[in-house]
Amino acid sequence: MGRLLFLFHTDHPKDTYIQLHQHECYELVYYLNGNGTTMIGSTQYSFKPNTFAFIAPRTLHDERHLIGSELLFIGFHCGQDGAIRHLNQVFEDDEKHTIRQLMFRMEHEFTEQQENFFEMLNLLVTELTTQIHRLVGLNKHIRPGGGRLKYAMNFMDEHFRQRVSIETLARMSGYSYDRFRHLFKETAGVSPQQYLQNKRLEYAKSLLLHSQLPISVISQKSGFSKDSQFCTIFKRETGLTPLKFRKTPAG
Repeated sequence: MGRLLFLFHTDHPKDTYIQLHQHECYELVYYLNGNGTTMIGSTQYSFKPNTFAFIAPRTLHDERHLIGSELLFIGFHCGQDGAIRHLNQVFEDDEKHTIRQLMFRMEHEFTEQQENFFEMLNLLVTELTTQIHRLVGLNKHIRPGGGRLKYAMNFMDEHFRQRVSIETLARMSGYSYDRFRHLFKETAGVSPQQYLQNKRLEYAKSLLLHSQLPISVISQKSGFSKDSQFCTIFKRETGLTPLKFRKTPAG
């Protein structure tokens, strides 16, 4: 079952910038009004009314509001972790605004605090993650053979700092290399190689921001084979060198 940790309904004035940060829990930010951009991991997304950002634990993200914005956001733990941990991006709600309605129900329970409201909030978190699961179409990819793909993703999540062979993961999952890459991209939205690279870059960003380790050590700890490879990829994906990223106030 899911567990709600916090819930806030707030407004941000035009030109508000929320600096890069991360959480130990999942975060869902629903944009009721306004527009702007948010960097989630190494990818920048635009948001507008009735879109929401889904952010996995320990994922660096920021938020820039181009006009005044109203948003409702929650932090939570999730019992369906393996099914949703890959959804680091901005999504559009469906025509019925299913996610928005669930968020409002959660806000009502949170505000009214009737008997057993803790239990109700946790049930609503579980319903929310299930609805998101449906919204992004993951169910059709996870069954019947998607369980094997999920384990491959779990392995990558835990071992991205080491050398990971995509060919070996494909073979262990029971797929050809090409089929594995195709299914993986359908499910995660990126290729296996890009998924690993994104994980390594997110980890490297965290080390750059929260440690004084040399660039060479960060490169090695993040799973890159060479310092030069790390610096080239980092500059290409972020627009900054690792050293400049560390020294930039917004980074």
